[in-house]
Amino acid sequence: MRNAYSFVYALLLLTPFFCSCKPVSIKPLEPEQIRMEGELRTRIEKNFNRLEEEKYQPDNVFLTEAQSGGWPGDTEGRTILGLIKDARASGRSPLYLQEIMDRIPSHLNKKGYMGTIYPGKMNEQQLSGNGWMLRALCEYYAWKNDPKTLTLISTIADSLFVAGKGSYARYPIDPQKRVQGKGAESGNTIQSEGEWMLSTDIGCLFIGMDGAIQAYKYHRNPALKAVIEEMINRFLEIDLIGIRAQTHATLTACRGLIRYADITGKKEYIEEAEKRWKLYLSDGMTENFENYNWFDRFETWTEPCAIVDSYILAVQLWQHTGKPEYKEMAEYIYYNAIAHTQRWNGGFGCDNCPGLVAGNALRVHADEAHWCCTMRGGEGLGSAANYACFQRARTLLIPFYHSCVFETTIGEGAVSITEESSYPSEGKVSFFITSNTAGNITIKLSAPSWTKNHQLFFNNELVPCEVNNGFVTLTHDFTTGDKVELLFDQKMSITAGLNRKNTDSSQVKLFYGPLLLGYEGKEELLIDPNEKIERLEDGSFQLKESQTPLSTVYHLTDRKIWSDSGYQKQILFRKK
Repeated sequence: MRNAYSFVYALLLLTPFFCSCKPVSIKPLEPEQIRMEGELRTRIEKNFNRLEEEKYQPDNVFLTEAQSGGWPGDTEGRTILGLIKDARASGRSPLYLQEIMDRIPSHLNKKGYMGTIYPGKMNEQQLSGNGWMLRALCEYYAWKNDPKTLTLISTIADSLFVAGKGSYARYPIDPQKRVQGKGAESGNTIQSEGEWMLSTDIGCLFIGMDGAIQAYKYHRNPALKAVIEEMINRFLEIDLIGIRAQTHATLTACRGLIRYADITGKKEYIEEAEKRWKLYLSDGMTENFENYNWFDRFETWTEPCAIVDSYILAVQLWQHTGKPEYKEMAEYIYYNAIAHTQRWNGGFGCDNCPGLVAGNALRVHADEAHWCCTMRGGEGLGSAANYACFQRARTLLIPFYHSCVFETTIGEGAVSITEESSYPSEGKVSFFITSNTAGNITIKLSAPSWTKNHQLFFNNELVPCEVNNGFVTLTHDFTTGDKVELLFDQKMSITAGLNRKNTDSSQVKLFYGPLLLGYEGKEELLIDPNEKIERLEDGSFQLKESQTPLSTVYHLTDRKIWSDSGYQKQILFRKK
């Protein structure tokens, strides 16, 4: 007869699940294996609704090159990608996606890609935009397995990207030959150097590289492989800070490195992505985990396209290395950056960059970047849903807590589990076993460094638990009706700034767990050196001694996060 004490505790094993020196093979469940509920579902539905409004419908989504601002394929590719991600994450059928897909061939040039044909010239914005089209087509092909889509992928990859062989090694990376300090929220072609037509979005060529790499997963043309490696080699030569590279392009390129490592088995590219991630943390990330649009340009603005890339990259680095700091950074990005930039209408907008240059308060810079970030928001939210559960053999990992239902096959059987989460408002997450025909399985529950006093319950009985490498672990032959519950407290913390060039040692930030706290008063707040943060019974926060109210940067599509509301939230504080 089984009971609560029949657990086989994997946490007692001496060998950790991950090895920090060698990538491991764990994979997220397929989107159709997860049914999202709660907060994340609300976000996905709002974004999905926005992407089905008139602006993104078939008659309006295909732009002339002039209408796109010189970014052929960019709007179309990002829109398709966002619709696919929202549809798969929600289980809802998109209203206009099939018609958009059917219209693509009529908007290609005679060589089979988007935009003008430039004989003897390479346009990095065109490569970037067609890179988004490739990514969208690849995601559609992975979802629908439509052979017509594979033909489009092959044509764009060969006729545009492969045709540029040799030019990628000559892509201008000398900072002295690149115009810096220019550019708006949407970049523009600003100069020519050799055969290259170059953008204010410095490095946007490597957004196209990621599309080419995903195309190679399905179109194994050796010539495409050679071109990809030519692009990768050039990217790895760039002094990203010296050239003031666009952080979005850099993060997308790093995602491409990981994608290429997965395709080819060349794991050294993961190490290269890690190196550039560290540079992004020190010189590219803002104090609420958004991004400076260019490295070390602190007077500029943030871009949810890059924020989404940073989130996906952080999760993928955790997936491949097992290092808890990547998983924790992904949480910081989701709650304080992605959540903050999603607007009340479901779209995504840009913020300022708090610090020594722009001041200590977080403000809205652009209400909605409807030309790019609203669509990429769909990929970010869809990815967050996809990342709710990972699997390796008979082990299920829950790295991030969202209310949802997930089910998967394990061995010859299957398991279905319902998750109910009140995290991060409270430290409580519950799992109900709907069915299990797989026998013994292992469940690993996230326990980030900002949590403490962990209590694990099985069918309401307290059982032993330990935190190992960021997880609490148990193994059991679950049956229908079993309940697993993890309770914990979250730490209050006061930390230094992220970017030491745009903050100084007198400035600090306030946290409850992963949630950054701020002050909404109009006058700058100074805090007592011995001040402590207090969470009240109603879930609000205050400074204990002064009783000054604090609130989270996180919000769920709050209407006041809009330029005409006068919204601002101080997130950097100096001590009295």
